[in-house]
Amino acid sequence: MDLLNENNSIDNKTLDKLKYDLVRDGLVTYDDIEHASELAIAQNTNIGQVLINTNMIKEEVLMSFLEEKLHTPSVDLENYAIDKKCLNFVSYKDALHFKILPLFIIEDTLTIAMADPMDLFSIDKIMHITNKNIDPVIASEKSILKKINEYYEVKSHVEDINIDNTQNYNWKDELHNDDLSQEHIKVLFRAILKQAISTDIHELYFENTQEGLSVNFKKPDKIIQTGTIPSLLTNSFIQTLKLGANLDPNVFEIPQLGKLNFHVDNSELTASVSAFPTINGERISIKIYHPPMNLDDMNIPAEKIEIIKQALNKPGVMLFCGASLSGKTHLIYSVLSNLIPKDKNVMTLESIAKYRLKNVSQCELNENIGFNLDKAMRFIEFQSPDIIYFEGITTKEGLDFFTSLTLKNKALLTEFLAENMDDLRRKFEYSEFTMFKSTISCLIFIHNKKSIEVFDKNELDKYLF
Repeated sequence: MDLLNENNSIDNKTLDKLKYDLVRDGLVTYDDIEHASELAIAQNTNIGQVLINTNMIKEEVLMSFLEEKLHTPSVDLENYAIDKKCLNFVSYKDALHFKILPLFIIEDTLTIAMADPMDLFSIDKIMHITNKNIDPVIASEKSILKKINEYYEVKSHVEDINIDNTQNYNWKDELHNDDLSQEHIKVLFRAILKQAISTDIHELYFENTQEGLSVNFKKPDKIIQTGTIPSLLTNSFIQTLKLGANLDPNVFEIPQLGKLNFHVDNSELTASVSAFPTINGERISIKIYHPPMNLDDMNIPAEKIEIIKQALNKPGVMLFCGASLSGKTHLIYSVLSNLIPKDKNVMTLESIAKYRLKNVSQCELNENIGFNLDKAMRFIEFQSPDIIYFEGITTKEGLDFFTSLTLKNKALLTEFLAENMDDLRRKFEYSEFTMFKSTISCLIFIHNKKSIEVFDKNELDKYLF
């Protein structure tokens, strides 16, 4: 049986009563409490978790404080083995909604882990759901959410998407405000992806608002707000999305980057998923990448393709330019798929490997373990690559190192943001680019899908620089 609290906001009654005891006991300051209260309201989470996430107080200290004040035992869920039969008393969506985890049962009393054991209204609801007496113990909200997803074995998978007959298709047709089932959340997410792909959207993002989770489609010249996922569905939706991208659904105070793979008609698509913390809650951005195309199908004349081939066989920088969402990465992948000489050692450094490329060593950066662009640049030379694709250079040191590699007989590919040729000329007037410009052997400017210009070294010197 599923029965949900109609109140969508999160109000930790336990800490609301005891928060100033934390100040009196010298565990936090009054300013800490006020700041945490504001963040808790903005992020729709409870104040205790905010205090922990912002390092105002350690989790074990807060648990010990609550245990003493409430005369209620706390439990470390990391080292606790629950009775899995108890999971049958509480559904996944109710466990997630009330932020509880059933632990064990003795006769008619079910012991549950709660972050807010003084929330008598929720306890009453849980008693009604389970038809059992409830004995709460204390655990942190973060640990409860983590164990919910572990024990209930929630998996997220984007089922195949068919974009035939999608005229006037609208994801909101799949929106049912009272359906919190895992299957409905998956259908809803698939519907959003389907509308995005059918309308040629390559980037979309979800942003927390007072009404819920705003769904936005990004075009090169504007942002389209397509609708809002109600607050009641927001937590389940974000959890499902992050699980599908192999992100930790219980981490929301630091950025995370993941990847989704799904099929559309007969093609497999890849999407990068970026979760970024804001004062209003996490902002989730999705960028959709289509499979590399054959260059013969991209309206590039044969003589221009020959220029690209020649640039791959000599030291220098191949610079792929264009506006945001113009298809720079897509074209680079097409070049790496179609034109790479078989006798070359080719490597990439990317935040997300969009597609597996034959005969190319693709490397994904991982900030979580310290494998960032700076470290990758310092060690990649030991692999003796002939051709290297760098996803982007964002620092002066990176630009100088990138330039120096051409003096070591490397062919380099990278992308550069420029709205048009005049914008490119203006940006290259900065002194930082003086050496870099001299190393460019080939420039490819993507105006749009049907207009791609290719310049060799002589043309660059004559017309651009």
